Amino acid sequence: MAGGAAPVSGALLCALLWVVAGNGPGGSPAPGAFGRVYRGAVNISAERVYAFAYSSEPGQVDAVRVYVNSSSENLQYPVLFVVRQQKGVLSWQVPLIFRGLYQRTYNYQEVSRTLCPSEPTPETGPSDQIIFVDVASMAPFNITYELLVTRLENFQLETNKAFNFTASPSQPQYFLYKFPQDVDSVIIKVVSDAVYPCSVVSVQDIVCPVYDLDHNVEFNGVYQSMTKQAAITVQRKDFPGEQFFVVFVIKPEDYACGGSVPSSIHGNVNRTWNLQRTKNLQVTIVPSIKKSVYVQAMFFSFLSFLSFYLGSVVVAFVHYIRVRRKASAGRLSPEDGSGIMTSSHPITAGTPEGSSYGAIDESSSSGGRQLSSPERRPPAGSDTDSSVEEESDFDTMPEIESDKNVIRTKVFLYLSDLSRKDRRIVSKKYKIYFWNIITIAVFYALPVIQLVITYQTVVNVTGNQDICYYNFLCAHPLGVLSAFNNILSNVGHMLLGFLFLLIVLRRDILHRRAMEMKDIYTLDYGIPKHFGLFYAMGIALMMEGVLSACYHVCPNYSNFQFDTSFMYMIAGLCMLKLYQTRHPDINASAYSAYASFAVVICLAVLGVVFGKNDMWFWVIFSMIHVLASLALSTQIYYMGRFKIVPAPAAGAEV
Repeated sequence: MAGGAAPVSGALLCALLWVVAGNGPGGSPAPGAFGRVYRGAVNISAERVYAFAYSSEPGQVDAVRVYVNSSSENLQYPVLFVVRQQKGVLSWQVPLIFRGLYQRTYNYQEVSRTLCPSEPTPETGPSDQIIFVDVASMAPFNITYELLVTRLENFQLETNKAFNFTASPSQPQYFLYKFPQDVDSVIIKVVSDAVYPCSVVSVQDIVCPVYDLDHNVEFNGVYQSMTKQAAITVQRKDFPGEQFFVVFVIKPEDYACGGSVPSSIHGNVNRTWNLQRTKNLQVTIVPSIKKSVYVQAMFFSFLSFLSFYLGSVVVAFVHYIRVRRKASAGRLSPEDGSGIMTSSHPITAGTPEGSSYGAIDESSSSGGRQLSSPERRPPAGSDTDSSVEEESDFDTMPEIESDKNVIRTKVFLYLSDLSRKDRRIVSKKYKIYFWNIITIAVFYALPVIQLVITYQTVVNVTGNQDICYYNFLCAHPLGVLSAFNNILSNVGHMLLGFLFLLIVLRRDILHRRAMEMKDIYTLDYGIPKHFGLFYAMGIALMMEGVLSACYHVCPNYSNFQFDTSFMYMIAGLCMLKLYQTRHPDINASAYSAYASFAVVICLAVLGVVFGKNDMWFWVIFSMIHVLASLALSTQIYYMGRFKIVPAPAAGAEV
């Protein structure tokens, strides 16, 4: 049976060619042979038709590539090539014209295109295919041409096997890939030794025609620009036929990849650039990670951060047991259990005899205690909501001047004596940091989330992966998200930020209980504690995780500030907290602090927008930065002690 099939197939092909010879265009189509160069001339009254016949076996994909060339540069009378197949028509002209930026045109005399392959089904058995190539021109004179039709041997890409090839704007390439049975996702890796010319890698479904030119490669599938590396993750579920085309297109200009238009082609003059724009490429398709790896990564991430929660619970429990045991012995404060006091005075040794400042004198101990905190402060539980007190309690030094001499005459100096303001009012002022940052977070996050959802939708609908700047080699999609791993990496900010808030809440509750019990260690020892900045720092850390995740949904040039805004706020809040630890009375109000953060963020945005290649911007910014740093440092280090007197001779007093 096998021996008789070949003669029958050959006789059928001969019959097809005989029919074509009697009824084809021009009256006399010439039978063509693969791998042979045909030369000829065409004009308005003479055209040429070639017929190429071949047989395809089931399970075998036969791809045919057509090479054409013409020495004519006459744009008024190009040579027209029309290729007719069983399921489609492909046509182009020579010179082939590409348009660049500002309507520049580039002409190519040498063109090669791969024809859309047809694969016979197992039910039909071997199929006979025939391809017609028509060559024509409307020129009143002869125009010469060359034609070469070949069958591609390496049209189907294999998994984990690199394949090298060359492409140019007029000679695009595309190949077929079929998913193996046990692979659900693959990564297409493309590398090149040269940065330019700029190229485009596209993944398209098995549909004819294949969009493989610069002006139509964006019409179908997923694509991204490439200089030296590119990577596209493809999932089996996106292609019902479990196969796809990988298309490689070289762009006529490099501006799409960040390059500039060469100075030699400025202007509207037509140029021929068929040799300078070739690019050597290597493509490798490797399996991506499996779904089980996603589950393991998420489980390990959450388990790692939940271990911090477990550790915090263990530490809190051990601390609770330790405090209970020592409190039962009456040796330390029930708030924190941070030390054992053997004397009722904060300073018991190391003071020279006869000293009047911080000296130990049992006879005057009562006087020192009378000037300390409990008697001069209102009861801890009598909080007042008077806005008058809050508005009139400014962070200035003159009100402390009257108490300075009194403090110096005390025998026993407590750290709490350095804080002269009512702790209730100061605590309320620090709580404004917490409520303000919640308001900022809500109004900032809502439009950000809406915008990145729009970005991701546009990427999924259009297939333009140039919208988002990923490291595509390590971007692993999940669902509608193009880089789920980049989003998952921010879960630590949110979980640890929430844990930080729980720890601060616990300390705040313990401190309130100690204040209600009028614990002497809480009232007289150490700087008065305020937790408003701690709460704000916890919210800022959580929002950094949220906004960083939003940024990594679709990172690009226009939303870079999403990832950095709360970084600046975290740094600023930490600086304020460090300063407030030793200067509880001298600190910036929440409104001025957040306004300062807004200025910093605005400068960062200006740096991204205008500071890319502008030297003057950085010169001006550096001057402003140095002057602002000096002014702020002077304000911080000489708070209330440095002022500029209007009189010319007075100058600055420190």
